[in-house]
Amino acid sequence: MLRMTVNTEEYIQIGDDIRIIFLGGSKNHTRVMLDVPKEINVARSRALENHAKSAEERAKIDHYYAEPELAEKYRKKRIVMSDGAKKAPR
Repeated sequence: MLRMTVNTEEYIQIGDDIRIIFLGGSKNHTRVMLDVPKEINVARSRALENHAKSAEERAKIDHYYAEPELAEKYRKKRIVMSDGAKKAPR
């Protein structure tokens, strides 16, 4: 799985005909626009879970959860100045 950070109105291109545009959001919500061909089925995970008829079908659906905190190797290093101020290295 690929994890990346994008800015508002940036997009990710998948193949020649799939584009995911990031429109912004808040702390817990992100708005995206999907530009995909009509032949491709797109469904939210919640809709798949609600449509599943049995617990076995629900268990087969992949689930992804946000990590509460980034691993140390992905965090920006902070330099603490002698006066107690913090700044990010260049």
